[in-house]
Amino acid sequence: MVLAVSVPSAFETQGVKVAIGQICSTSSMTHNLSQCRNIISKAVTAGAKAVFFPEASDYIGSSPSESLSLCKPAKSSPFLLGLQASARKHSLPISVGVHEPSDDPASKRIKNTLLWISAKGEITQRYQKLHLFDLEIPGGPSLRESNTTEPGNEILPPFESVIGKIGAMICFDLRFPEISLSLKRQGTDVLLYPSAFTVPTGQAHWLSLLRARAIECESFVIAAAQVGAHNEKRTSYGHSIVISPWGEVLGELDGEKKDEPEVLLVDIDLEKAVEMRKRLPLLRRTDVYPEV
Repeated sequence: MVLAVSVPSAFETQGVKVAIGQICSTSSMTHNLSQCRNIISKAVTAGAKAVFFPEASDYIGSSPSESLSLCKPAKSSPFLLGLQASARKHSLPISVGVHEPSDDPASKRIKNTLLWISAKGEITQRYQKLHLFDLEIPGGPSLRESNTTEPGNEILPPFESVIGKIGAMICFDLRFPEISLSLKRQGTDVLLYPSAFTVPTGQAHWLSLLRARAIECESFVIAAAQVGAHNEKRTSYGHSIVISPWGEVLGELDGEKKDEPEVLLVDIDLEKAVEMRKRLPLLRRTDVYPEV
């Protein structure tokens, strides 16, 4: 069993233990569900009170047509039904990134969403990715998510959880601080960035952006990440991570795909965040510039 334990930190005390799963999704939802159940089993054994999975945990296709053909509504997705059953069985809330069909039956695009499955196995929160990843790197990867994915149109208000109020975002949203600042204004304690970062952008920006969002919002950041080669065309950076409101890395996995999925275990202590916000209040000058 592969477990990565978080590093000691001034912000790490006896808080609420959470598990962050790092997987390599393929076009097989059966295989991907098996990876997630493997992580859930490890999380339960370790005493975690919630599990966080990456973006596109249900599948990553090798082409737009394959991705469209694999997309299922939540009520009939074998992947989601399996995760809901696991949540009920273990009384364990789960955050997971998936694909869902468009509301327009004629559309050739799908939704990239982040779902919160309650300890009762019910989908209680749904966020649809706002910012879509269009990338052209000379001699490197070329991805145009906007060709295949419909952007969301609203910020999901923070919702209560075992680790405080959660603010949901997905991957490329990380580059736009307006969302996290809006969520912070609404009282968010923990920012989620489930991702499938490319290797070049991950090496250049992943850690810097995540630490910036944690520091400027004085919030915990949980970023569960895809890792390794999904197919011949696409490889993800990995480095699932949890960061404190002070910007400290509380735990991080590496970027190498292992023989089995990895779990990062970290304690989230909201009292430390409250204490830090009192010591270093970030008071916005909304008399000079507009509130986000």
